[in-house]
Parts: sequence; C-alpha cells; structure tokens
Amino acid sequence: MSKSKLEYIWLDGYHPTQNMRSKTKVEDNFSGKLEDCPIWSFDGSSTKQATGDSSDCLLKPVAIYPDPARKDGYLVMTEVLNPDGTPHVSNGRATIDDDDNDFWFGFEQEYFIMDKKTQLPLGFPVGGYPAPQGLYYCSVGGRNTHGRALVEEHADLCIEAGLNFEGINQEVAAGQWEFQLFAKGAKKAGDEIWVARYLLDRLTEKYGYYIEYHPKPLGKDMDWNGSGMHANFSNTVLRTCGSKEIYEKICEAFRPVVKEHIAVYGEFNDQRLTGEHETASIDDFSYGISDRGASIRIPIITVEKGWKGWLEDRRPASNGDPYKIAGRIVKTVKSANIS
Repeated sequence: MSKSKLEYIWLDGYHPTQNMRSKTKVEDNFSGKLEDCPIWSFDGSSTKQATGDSSDCLLKPVAIYPDPARKDGYLVMTEVLNPDGTPHVSNGRATIDDDDNDFWFGFEQEYFIMDKKTQLPLGFPVGGYPAPQGLYYCSVGGRNTHGRALVEEHADLCIEAGLNFEGINQEVAAGQWEFQLFAKGAKKAGDEIWVARYLLDRLTEKYGYYIEYHPKPLGKDMDWNGSGMHANFSNTVLRTCGSKEIYEKICEAFRPVVKEHIAVYGEFNDQRLTGEHETASIDDFSYGISDRGASIRIPIITVEKGWKGWLEDRRPASNGDPYKIAGRIVKTVKSANIS
C-alpha cells in the first residue's frame, strides 16, 4: 500500500490581507488526480472564518500539482466553503465570472526577501542603507545581487510542480525580486500565483528569510520602489479585434470604477501609488502606449501587431489577491459590452 501526502492550501479570513494556511492529508493509493481529492474540513474559528460554536469550514480541491520537495507529495489548492457547501465570504475565487477560460492573465509578482535576524531586506546593512537604487535591477554579481540562491531554487520548484512559470529577475531595489506566471483562465492564473507563493514562503523556512509582500515595506517616503503585481490580461476581443477604438473603449470602462478596483488591489497600496517610482497616482486614472507611469499600459507589441494583444493594469499591489484582482478586471472588461 502506497501513501501520499496531500498539502491542502487555502486562504484564511483575515481582512483585507488574507494569509495562506495549509495542512497535510495522508491518503492511501492516491491516483494523483484532482477528482480523487476528497473534500476536507478545518477549524474556521482559528482562521477568522467561523465561530467556536460552529467552527467547521470545508475545503474544496480546485487544482492539484506535484510537490517537488516532498516524497509522494501533492499541492492541493482549495476553495473555502460553508458547511452547506456554499462559497464562504472569504472565497474570492468563487466570484470570478470566467467559466469558459476566455480571459488569459499574466501576473508579475514582486516581493522583498527579508532577513529574519535583521528584519531588513537582503543587502540592507543594520543602521543604514545600501547604495541608491539603480544598479540592482537585473544585476549580476555579489555587489548588487542578493538572494539569488533562493530565487533560483524557487524557480526550479515551480517548474517541477508544473506551474506555467515564465521568468525571474531582480527588481529595482536591493533585495527585491519578481517572478512571472501565465495562465489561460482567470481562476487558473490565481491558483498558480497562490501555489507559487506557497512554494516561495515554504522555501524561506530553510534559509532563515521571510517574504515581504507589503507594497511599500521601506516606508512611503523613502526613495525606493514599491512592490506590485502587474496584471497583464486579454480576452478574445483584445487578442483579435485589431482596433484602437475598441482598446480605448475597454480602457475607458475602467475609469468610472477606479474605487472598486483599488478596493481589491491590495492593502497599503496608497503608499505605493503616488505618481512616482513608475506608478500612477491612486487618485487618478490614465492609460497610454508603453507608459509605465499610467494606470493601464498598452504594450507597444500590442500596437505593432495591429491592436491585437493584451493590456497591463499596473495598479495591483504585491500583496493583492490574484483571484479578486482577476475577478474585478473580468467584470470591468465585460461591462464594455464588446463581443
């Protein structure tokens, strides 16, 4: 009889920034298929998702990946349900209206690697600051590059797990990195970002580091870039329309719902979206071709291909929930009523 370790991963009920939780279920003779992952439960009173007198919440498996770091292991992404099987209020995935997977998303996840001993980003000396940002972005060599061993190992784990992992690079600030993931389907894109975050966070346990997803961890007044999670998105219309006018109509659909987007784009994002450090102001809305200071960037490749491609919403923060971000973008694009 073989035994497999299934790591059930879910999002807790903390607000506005949810945390990942996970626990292991050992199954006999497991097939490795999603349909053979049983519904499980957990104590929601310990995760701000239930009260003590009615504490059970359900875990519904929605995606499965091999766990490259465990023998006979699997990573099982789940949705949280109420005892009656309805989606829990904390379940952002269940709100996404993309059942036909027409929407494709590419998320760019930025983050800082923090030293547990100093509580500072890698490369930051105690009681001071490293050289100003400028030479850290995509740097090579020990003077300006910090944390590469962890980043490379994380990339390998994601690829071995079967995630559609597309790249890594050091970012503008010392100790700041980014990885990119792409998926056809808004829900799948969210699944893969959360599983990649899980692998990254778990990996820090052996390095003595932790990951900081705060969009401006060095303070809003410091001259260091913040961390975002840029959302590149398209649907059939954007991929095939060949029309500048249609692109502009879709972009304009975002203008009247700025507050609704910002509400799900991540906590403390006002500290990052200042109009400086390659961001638009949180109080404004703009779009432009190849403009990294706009709310939405129209990639130059999209224009060169005859207005067939994608858009990039640059406002989401690094600590945002990709499910809620994707769900809001899908809703707004559909509101433009272009088919």
